[in-house]
Amino acid sequence: MNMKKNLTKKDLRIKKKQTIYAILCISVVIGLYFFFNKEKEAVIERPIVCIEKVKQDNVEIYGDYVGRIRAQLFVEVRARVEGFLEKMNFEEGSYIDKNQILFIINQDQYRAKADKARAMLKKDQATALKAKRDLDRIRPLYEQNAASQLDLDNAIAAYETAEASVGMSKADLEQAEQELGYTIVRSPIAGHISERLVDPGTLVGGGGKSLLATIVKSDTVMVDFSMTALDYLKSKERNVTFGQKDTTRTWKQTVTVTLPDNTVYEHKGLVDFAAPQVNPKTGTFQVRAELPNPEHVLLPGQFTSVKVLLDVRENATVVPKRSLIIEKGGSYIFVMRRDSVAERRFIELGPEFKNDVVVERGLAPGETIITEGFHKLTPGVKVQVSSSKPEDKKEAQE
Repeated sequence: MNMKKNLTKKDLRIKKKQTIYAILCISVVIGLYFFFNKEKEAVIERPIVCIEKVKQDNVEIYGDYVGRIRAQLFVEVRARVEGFLEKMNFEEGSYIDKNQILFIINQDQYRAKADKARAMLKKDQATALKAKRDLDRIRPLYEQNAASQLDLDNAIAAYETAEASVGMSKADLEQAEQELGYTIVRSPIAGHISERLVDPGTLVGGGGKSLLATIVKSDTVMVDFSMTALDYLKSKERNVTFGQKDTTRTWKQTVTVTLPDNTVYEHKGLVDFAAPQVNPKTGTFQVRAELPNPEHVLLPGQFTSVKVLLDVRENATVVPKRSLIIEKGGSYIFVMRRDSVAERRFIELGPEFKNDVVVERGLAPGETIITEGFHKLTPGVKVQVSSSKPEDKKEAQE
């Protein structure tokens, strides 16, 4: 009996020790499990983000305006003398050369007037010649006291009067020949002519009262558009003056025109003029650009949208627009520090450029910014950088 009791107590002690060892082992295993599981969870729970380096670029700043096309030259052809329109020597809408004959006005009365003036000139020239001979005869007689001073004075006056009459007749003849020449209406420029505004046989008025046709030279066209006084002040802040050539700039104020079918016109123009004052009624000032139009695609009078290069910011700090967070308190961006901690950085924004935006203050080139996955971030949290690039995600989605 005593032996049984001793064995039982011994067994109980062994079982107790085994139980304690088992509990300790289980506790260690559970502790190790929770320890490694927490580390794993900590790694997994880090937000996954995409990052980019802050870069520098030459940013082109554009402005969009509404413009109107007009011809480089627009000339009104008018009658300078009165008469019946006899002939028209052109096809309406065609291209004509400079000095090409367009209209002919009845010449009868102007030819007769020129002939009369020519005859009067010959008569006055004959009178002047006779007066010159009389003066040449009287002068030596006066020197020999064979003619009086009165005779010499009369001869000189007659000669000078005859010479004046010759001058007047020459002017009358020149005026008559000019009026005769005005009966032939020529084109002052080369270009495309409009339809005739007066039919042959119509009595046209002189002094430019009668408009016969119009001619436009549109191989080169001008586009007019209005800019605000604020645009002017901003350009002054950037040391840019509209309409003036600046040899210190590496770029030019180019103009791009969009056609009515929303296609971009292949030729670019240059700003060559800006009005020196603001229109008080509209608060804008007029700006003009010149564009080549060899194929006559741009028609004078049509409206078009104009895109003007206002400035080029060289080596500007730029970030993608998709990385910005804009709230009432301002605009900020998440910056990833070297220890992988996300930091919220408030920045001052400048002009936009394609899919980027200029940062005036708050960022330095070379810093690392978070471009994706920042919407649920809180300042100070550690982040994990995605192994795939944004471009790879786009390709996978496509």
